Amino acid sequence: MRILAVDPGEKRIGLAISDPTATIAQPLTVLKHISRPVDAAAIAEIARQNQVGLIIVGTTMDDDGLPIPRSRQAERLADALHLQSDLPVQLWDESFSTQEARIARIAMGTTRKKRTGHLDDLAATVILQSFLDAKSR
Repeated sequence: MRILAVDPGEKRIGLAISDPTATIAQPLTVLKHISRPVDAAAIAEIARQNQVGLIIVGTTMDDDGLPIPRSRQAERLADALHLQSDLPVQLWDESFSTQEARIARIAMGTTRKKRTGHLDDLAATVILQSFLDAKSR
């Protein structure tokens, strides 16, 4: 079963997808944020096209593992996805995923000049891989 991860942002939404065995995450695409219903419809369509069985939406938690006010954006997107798709949607802690994506890009040897730009799809990959790793334990 493939799993789709969503990294919701104010300007862009990063998407990552697992392999069919739900073992390895890879970047998929970045969507421009338009509105919650339009974003949810686009994500649901991508999930359908890729035969996804589960959607993970990244949400930020505080140090105690509790949602913070910014988490409402992810919760609302998850609710909109429920309306657009019959697939299960689960929230997953995305704390520090963008920083981890930046570190990964540096570790891959990407030059400083080429490191500019968005990390949304890589952040979604970090979120998804953390979910996959936690589920395999």
